[in-house]
Amino acid sequence: MNLKKLSDSIGPGPLITAAFIGPGTVTVCTLAGIRYDYTLLWALVLSVVATVFLQELSGRLGILTRMDLSQLVRTSTESKWKRFSIMTLILLAIGLGNVAYQGGNITGTSLGLGIFLEVPSWKLGQLAIQPGNLAVGFLAAGLLWTGNYKQLERILVGLVILMSIAFIIAAALTKPDLSSVLRGFVPTFSSEKLPTLVALIGTTVVPYNLFLYASLVQKQWTATAELPLMRRDLWVSIVLGGLVSGAILVVGVANSSSNLETAQDIARGLTGVFGVFGTYLMGFGLMAAGLTSSLTAPLAAGLVICGVLDWSQNMQSTSMRASMGAILLLGILFSSFGIKPVTLITLAQLANGILLPLISGWLLWMSSSKRLLGTHALGIKGILFGTFIWMITLILASTP
Repeated sequence: MNLKKLSDSIGPGPLITAAFIGPGTVTVCTLAGIRYDYTLLWALVLSVVATVFLQELSGRLGILTRMDLSQLVRTSTESKWKRFSIMTLILLAIGLGNVAYQGGNITGTSLGLGIFLEVPSWKLGQLAIQPGNLAVGFLAAGLLWTGNYKQLERILVGLVILMSIAFIIAAALTKPDLSSVLRGFVPTFSSEKLPTLVALIGTTVVPYNLFLYASLVQKQWTATAELPLMRRDLWVSIVLGGLVSGAILVVGVANSSSNLETAQDIARGLTGVFGVFGTYLMGFGLMAAGLTSSLTAPLAAGLVICGVLDWSQNMQSTSMRASMGAILLLGILFSSFGIKPVTLITLAQLANGILLPLISGWLLWMSSSKRLLGTHALGIKGILFGTFIWMITLILASTP
């Protein structure tokens, strides 16, 4: 009975963790460890705090207004021209960004699978069809097509737990120097670290997750009195995601690879550290990270597209299935052009980097509206802290 109560109290927070811990996060955190040891662990703490703050605003708006962010944009912007411009920008950034993310997610999952078995690709003109990519795409399509949100949530929560265990055990096997790890939480700055620092934060603070949480949180909670449950859900889930990212960075410190473009590169660099068992752990972790993100990216894009266009957001509706299917199909197509996952993730971050300061600024403005949220609107301290977070998003958008 206690386990059932615990299960029922879990909200969509783990889905946010599932969304931002993908192949891009694995690559960025591993590279941060390889290049700068533990010195950027503090950036992960900052990214966790920023993510919790923005996602909490998103969840608060979702519960209190009973609308997601795309619906709020459509209904709260009076000028038709401004509304059309904002909605077009959201559709392009989230749609194209998630297609690029999906290509990287599918490829990353397939590469994780490649640590366990090698499957040759099929040549079809300019396309290099990977059977693993197709398998991941069809699996994601099947799970999303059922339209059973609770079943999907349970699958994602299970994968997040298994992925977390795999990465944390892998980090423990490297036997890191604890004093060096603790020093990594003390902020240090240098110009050469800035791109990696921005990438670490950028893989955690993801715009489409803001839309995703505001929509899904309404399925879990309906009353103002349940806001503390929503906050607990976010803190537990996103801190867990931060621990996983930190574990990946710690493993990266032990990695001897100078070139990191595929899961095989990660495996080769770690074989000498903890043998085949450790590489299998990393392979499984990468595979789980890619699969969870392969499910959440089409789901988030579908909710945004349908919300902006005022279509049904029911997972079994034709509009949602068509939107999710389009993202999945284009993701499989992108992954078949032989484009490196790192390149695909970079394209997605470019699209989302443009959108993030706009969405976070709008989110801050809406959350400070007493007309909309009453006593739950942000106070002066919240606005000041939110402005600090917004400035971080500007840096993310302006750093090449």
